[in-house]
Amino acid sequence: MRWNDFRFRLALAAILGVALVTGFHPMIFNHLPHMFMTPAEDLSYGWAVPVFSGAVAWVERARIRAALGAPGWGGLLCALPFLFLGVLGVRGVQVRFELVAFVGLGISVAWALFGRAAAKAILFPMLFLLFCMPLASALAVVTVPLRLFVSAVSSGVLSACGMSLVREGNLIALTDVFTADGANFVVDIAAPCSGLRSIFALLALAAGYGYFTQPTWLRRGVLFVLAVPFAMFGNILRIIMICLGARFVGPAFAQGTCHDLAGYLVFAVALALLVQAGGLIARVAARAPEAPSTPAAPAAAARGGLLCPLAAALLVGGTMLYQAFAPAPALAPAPDIRLFDRVTLPGPLVFEGRDEAPSAAETNLLLGAGAVVLRRNYGLAPEATNFVMSAVVSSANKSSLHRPELCLPSQGADIRGAHELAAAGTVNSLTDSAYNNDETYTDNTNAENAVIKAKDGSKVTLCGTGTINVYAYGKNGV
Repeated sequence: MRWNDFRFRLALAAILGVALVTGFHPMIFNHLPHMFMTPAEDLSYGWAVPVFSGAVAWVERARIRAALGAPGWGGLLCALPFLFLGVLGVRGVQVRFELVAFVGLGISVAWALFGRAAAKAILFPMLFLLFCMPLASALAVVTVPLRLFVSAVSSGVLSACGMSLVREGNLIALTDVFTADGANFVVDIAAPCSGLRSIFALLALAAGYGYFTQPTWLRRGVLFVLAVPFAMFGNILRIIMICLGARFVGPAFAQGTCHDLAGYLVFAVALALLVQAGGLIARVAARAPEAPSTPAAPAAAARGGLLCPLAAALLVGGTMLYQAFAPAPALAPAPDIRLFDRVTLPGPLVFEGRDEAPSAAETNLLLGAGAVVLRRNYGLAPEATNFVMSAVVSSANKSSLHRPELCLPSQGADIRGAHELAAAGTVNSLTDSAYNNDETYTDNTNAENAVIKAKDGSKVTLCGTGTINVYAYGKNGV
């Protein structure tokens, strides 16, 4: 390998590194920092991830330098799907696509310029960057089973210890512990208490700890997987500690000092379990017979010249320049929607309260500045059972504070029907299809040809001040 070729490829690597940072600058300097500061994403540890990746690369710099070899066309081929994913992520403002593409391109460029051994040498520090990915909101459907599992196990342990309690969904009410206003002390295992944040954080620590303490990827994988039950055990222990604090010290202590300190204590316990598991894995592996070591293959002779590095530089660099200087994607403004003065809901509902709005600080923290939130209390006549209906009609991230299909079942409620409300002035369309006129089609055996079909005994109501368009295929559109 001629020194001039190697130095030229080093220069190309530096140029492509700058190009990657430039092409993904919205993610690096805007999207990810915003996610790290968003409470709903549980990514407060995200700032430490790139620092740790850089530290690993620095510690392993001698091994990385020794792995630099001949260019590899496989890296150029692997870069193609990540380039496509990167363009989709940047133009579509999809931070998860951006991060996967950035990591994949970093590994692929190293392979294209210096060979597969070099890509393997930087594989761990690059893959570790994926712990920056915001997954809490994307995995919201996972938090409900986690919350139910934590509440079920915690209440079972507490009942076995002789505590009097009632569990309903993710709520644990201590029947013999009362707050200052005379109500039962209730532990609500909300989404932040599901344990997802602890799992992600402990997985990151397990990956870093296993990389430096376990010599094989199999042993590292075992330690990595064990982080999940350890984190769940710590979260269950935290709920138990809060309930015991309320029972033996008082609700104020449980809601304050105990709630805040228990999280740190149980995470330390989970971390100690992780360290002990690492030691146990090492002892078990030491007793097993060692497989004969295979000597490392000598570095491959330089092949392909500079054609592959130049092609990678043109392809990746050109795409990054396009991403850096193309006009920023235009985001559609939030629609100007207002809630009805009276919202039609199933059953005779009586408006019982005044409009309530969360504080400006709370609204800006959760939804961003400019969010409009209307909240009203309703009662179901004649029992007059009160409940609260909240609706976010506009916000920066277009997401609601509450997801009824997740929140209500987790609290023991039963959703027996869903109703869609169209805002005034909107246009809604129903389109017929050929299947509706095909009497041999399975679903149409005993049905009329129609866009809207109602089973025997059911009722269809069309209401509102908007417009509904029905596009029929043949006869009997509705």
